[in-house]
Amino acid sequence: MEISAEMVKELRQATGSGVLDCRKALEHANGDFDKAVEYLREKGLAKAATKTGRAAKEGLIEAYVHTGSRVAALVELNCESDFVARTSEFKELAHNLAMQVVAARPQYVSPDDVPDEVKEREKSIYRAQLAGEGKPPQVVEKIVEGKLNKFYEEMCLLKQPYIKDDQKTVEKLLLEMIAKLGENIVVRRFARFELGGE
Repeated sequence: MEISAEMVKELRQATGSGVLDCRKALEHANGDFDKAVEYLREKGLAKAATKTGRAAKEGLIEAYVHTGSRVAALVELNCESDFVARTSEFKELAHNLAMQVVAARPQYVSPDDVPDEVKEREKSIYRAQLAGEGKPPQVVEKIVEGKLNKFYEEMCLLKQPYIKDDQKTVEKLLLEMIAKLGENIVVRRFARFELGGE
């Protein structure tokens, strides 16, 4: 199929990808616009995964105070350059993450941040719950791992379903933004405040 300049332009406007990438995507998808968009997204996420190891020392601290001023959050979101930190997309991401912290009450940024003693305590609770069921040890361990992953989804910001689109996690949202903005993005830390709370 002949790929016209108009098709490339339309795909470029829809995705923000480069001209050559759009042409390649359209050729790969035989001119199918939706398949080309999907191809670019997959390619962008793959490229984003290579950027996650790069140093992210710039960024901003975003505050969100919920209506009524009874609950608030601060989030430190880092990127590689001051230029990206000043973009509206980055600022919006930081704001949405602060809202996520207020709404979903995470305790940790990622499973790596959960102390070993907390993990072991949770595992022992799950094992005790399953003790009287007579399941083989390997089955019990699989169930314990599944319950621990569920614990991470509730307690770790990156594993939580994103409040504005529960079909993706916060981690997937970050990968999409890394692909879009072309820099590594890291949630460094956060704090949640509730009036009268500990």
